[in-house]
Order: sequence, then C-alpha cells, then structure tokens
Amino acid sequence: MLKRAVVLIFVAFLAWAATQPPPPKICGSPDGPPVTATRIKLSDGRHLAYKEHGVPKETANYKIVFVHAFDFCRHDAVIAKTLSPEIFEELGIYVVSFDRPGYGESDPNPKRTVKSMGLDIEELADQLGLGSKFYVIGFSMGGQVLWSCLKYIPHRLAGAGLLAPVVNYWWPGFPGNLSGEVYNQQLWQDQWTLRVAHYTPWLTYWWNTQKWFPSLSVAAQSMDILSPQDKELMAKLSDRENYLAQVRQQGEFESLHRDLIVGFSAWEFSPMDLENPFPNNEGSVHLWHGDEDWIVPVTLQRYIAQQLPWIHYHELPGAGHFFPYADGMGDTIIKAILRWEK
Repeated sequence: MLKRAVVLIFVAFLAWAATQPPPPKICGSPDGPPVTATRIKLSDGRHLAYKEHGVPKETANYKIVFVHAFDFCRHDAVIAKTLSPEIFEELGIYVVSFDRPGYGESDPNPKRTVKSMGLDIEELADQLGLGSKFYVIGFSMGGQVLWSCLKYIPHRLAGAGLLAPVVNYWWPGFPGNLSGEVYNQQLWQDQWTLRVAHYTPWLTYWWNTQKWFPSLSVAAQSMDILSPQDKELMAKLSDRENYLAQVRQQGEFESLHRDLIVGFSAWEFSPMDLENPFPNNEGSVHLWHGDEDWIVPVTLQRYIAQQLPWIHYHELPGAGHFFPYADGMGDTIIKAILRWEK
C-alpha cells in the first residue's frame, strides 16, 4: 500500500509539474485583449469591469449589485434583462453588474478568497457611490458569493436574493450522510472535478485540461445536466453568442478554475452558522430554487432554509437551474427583495 501511495504521489507531482497553467492574458496588456468596458481600480491595483442598467444611480430609489454565474460575465445580468421596463421606472431601480475577477475584462485575482469577493463588492459600491446600504442579487455561483456578503459585509446590505446558489458539499454545517448522498447524485465526472478542486486544488488545471476523462459538464456546456424547463429556456440565452468569447478571454484558469478552487475549498465559516443580518426586519434575505434543478440539487437548499429560518425560501415546482430567465420571474424576484409586494 505504501509503495502504491508513493507512486500515485509521484505521478500526481509529474502531472502538476507538466501542466502548470499559462499566465493569464490580462486586458490592456501587450498580449491581452483590449479594454472596452468601464472599469474601476481597486485598492490593491486590480481593475473591475462593470455595466450599469436601469435608471441613473443619482436618481434611483433602489441600488442593486448583481453577481453573475460560473462561466458568465457582466453582460449576463439576468435580473436586468428580464425586469419589466415599467418596474425599472416605477420603482426607480438601478442595477450594476460586474465581471468577477478573471472573467471578461476584470483583472484576475490569484489571491482570491471567499472573503475577498465580498470586499470587492463593497469597494465597487463605494467607488460608484451607491450609499451606505445597497441590495445584492446573485445567480448560481454568483449566488454562492452572497454568503460572503452576508458574512463579511452584512452592515452594508439593504437586502439580498440568492438565485439557485451553488452549494459547497464540504460546508461543515451539512450532515455528512446528507451531503454525501446529494454529492453522489451528480455525474461522475462532476464528482471528480469537485473532488480534485477540494482536495488537490493544485491539480485543478491539469484535471480540467487533460483528455483522458471528461471534466466538468457545466464548463463543457453539456445538455445532459439541463432539466426540461432549462432546455426550453435556452432560447432566451441566445444573445450570449454576441459576447461569449469575452467570458474566458483572459484564460480559463483564473476564471473557471479559480471559481472551483475557491467555491469548493474548505471555507472558514459555514453559511448555516450565519446570523440574521436584519434582526429588526429592516431588510430581508430570499433564496429561490427549482425542485428540478439538475445542476444544484434542491435537497441541500431545503436543509439550509431549515437551519436559517430568517431566510425567505421560495421553492419553485417544475423549475430548473435557469428559472430566473422564465417569463415574469424578474419582476417576482425584485418585488420580493425590495418588499414592494409582500
């Protein structure tokens, strides 16, 4: 057994040494893509690209920061895309979406952590002058990022909406038998991809670029993980062809792979241990999930909602992972988070 272990470690080391990720092609650098987006410069020198939607922030009644999903970018602000123009104007809503580090035209952050994402959002809001409090909405992996906001910047939040947020199967708040059961419901290649990201993050690039075994099905844009509703909604994402090349243009390691490494790492806190950021009912936190989500199974969201009774949990019958693109969902989500229609 010892000899086998030594051999495996040696082979893994060779694989790592032979497949170090190439440096990212940073936007605006001599060999990188051009800068076309509006950007801010963060305190650590990185640039964050953003896009504004709705009414001007100077006259807005509600200011929202939207956080995009895995393999998406600032152009994929589903809330801004699906919200009725009448609601935008009537309520006076401003939305800013941004490229998370390494995506689109935002500089990579090799030091990215769970905490740093929440602090990036806070600094974006401050540089744009969104005020002492603002709303946050995140979809999928962007929804997972909102746990960072609820942990590290709860005093800055007016409300939050998590849309089909990705779960980390290794969060300590989950019972081992429950998280293991749900984990095993995934396609085997997805199980292995997440296992590599969690236990051997230094092999993440190698695993996702090797050709012997299939890697993450979401990154491969496989139709096998889409529910019937998801497949029907794909037509609403057809405009992504106009900017799809921008999403990974700086390289996959500091965008897709870094998402996996951070999102499925050993977190320093469990979302199930968070306290209500609005003890006086001055705001609210909502979580929406479809009961036919084949990408992020609903079972663990139900458990989270049970452990955090202050979260307004909305389970959608027959809905898949991409339910925010369904007709009327944008209006429903915004009205609930802004408490405009209870």
